[in-house]
Amino acid sequence: MKRPQVIGITGGIGSGKSTICRLFGLLGIPVYEADSRAKQLVNHNTALKAQIVALLGSDAYTNGAYNRAWVASQVFAQPALLQQLNAIIHPAVRQDASAWVQAQVNAPYVLYEAALLKAAGEGNSCDKVIAVLCPEAQRLKRVLARDHRSAEEIKRIMAQQMSDTQRMAFADFLIYNDDTHLVIPQVLALHTELCKEQ
Repeated sequence: MKRPQVIGITGGIGSGKSTICRLFGLLGIPVYEADSRAKQLVNHNTALKAQIVALLGSDAYTNGAYNRAWVASQVFAQPALLQQLNAIIHPAVRQDASAWVQAQVNAPYVLYEAALLKAAGEGNSCDKVIAVLCPEAQRLKRVLARDHRSAEEIKRIMAQQMSDTQRMAFADFLIYNDDTHLVIPQVLALHTELCKEQ
């Protein structure tokens, strides 16, 4: 059975990836949200939990639930530790995503949403990649309004992520979500183009 085309969608924190994905969802396109699936897996996949505890210690879980705030405070200050944690979580998410994609037999294409993506085919199993772009100052303002985080913490997360310039270098498609470009026409045009490719 032929799997649908997998289109990766990425963007920095506050870029509006989730909003763009909701628009594609309204067009009937299935969306795999890597971050929310990762949250599910770290809480419910027993083998994964054991690996995380082995790496970070028992404080990684509080009453059996993943202690996201504590883990973030540990790994964002230590890039090597963050890499080790990602090396545990990412393969589990990839395996989960692969099974999910196989099940989407009737979709013209599917979206794989992740903050961390490389160019299509470079170890990410995506056929093409969309980058959602937005200036950093605007992203910071959005996240401050949305999350209970300090500007310093958000800037630290942004510093860990790749820049829009880096994303543009490997993306096959760009969506500008910066309040100067209309988003819906961009999504509709891209949807039409991707459906034609089937």
